[in-house]
Amino acid sequence: MEVSPREKAERVRRMFAEIAPRYDLLNRLLSFGADLRWRRRAVVLALEKNPKRVLDLATGTGDLALMLKKKAPFAQVVGADFALPMLEIARRKARAQGLAVEFLEADALSLPFPQGSFEAITIAFGFRNFADYRKALFELRRVLAPGGRLVILEFPPPPRGVFGLVYRVYFQRLLPFLGGVISGSFGAYRYLPESVEAFPPPEALKGMMEEAGFKVRYELLTFGVAAIHIGDLEAGSARQGYLAASSSSSSVGIRPTFRFSTR
Repeated sequence: MEVSPREKAERVRRMFAEIAPRYDLLNRLLSFGADLRWRRRAVVLALEKNPKRVLDLATGTGDLALMLKKKAPFAQVVGADFALPMLEIARRKARAQGLAVEFLEADALSLPFPQGSFEAITIAFGFRNFADYRKALFELRRVLAPGGRLVILEFPPPPRGVFGLVYRVYFQRLLPFLGGVISGSFGAYRYLPESVEAFPPPEALKGMMEEAGFKVRYELLTFGVAAIHIGDLEAGSARQGYLAASSSSSSVGIRPTFRFSTR
């Protein structure tokens, strides 16, 4: 039975709320630490243009947002997610590390930010959970400033070849079992390989980003286990993107207003 976008969003929200306490531990264990290398690469790419305002969307427990702040201490970094238990952990981590990162609840399809609010936007392993990829891309374009950059770090469908076969066995059989045992939520870690298999391949995601107005390139990491898509928004193109996004998401309603800190 096909699941509606609203049902998918609510299902994902509940799953991440359930696994929040052990989310960081599982990321490290199940990726054998590789996720930290991938995130560091995303940080380098996101900060290449020296942005002053950065949004880390689907921030989860805040790992990438905190890494961004450490590398760019004078930039204003905002982390946004729709799972409150994740955000609570992110806030505790920020306080413990003495980092001024604001974490707030937000829906990726209707962000509470004015047009052109950020010079860089990052998403690490969260884009595939969005209920509508195209609508999300237009909304990201709306809040990105002219000349800004979008960096998406994600799991594409498993690669082909011998390595791909071995990876599929691990990803589809062993990982869901281990993740379920450690987190106590077997459903969440069965969803992970299902969502990856259903996600667009790198070339298809590149095409979707280009349709939304980005100039796109991508990098495959660790034999294609992960991929980073880099989308640059050319100066002067944000207004058209905003109009297109407004037209495609007219049912979203009035967005709450977010004001940047002047500290």
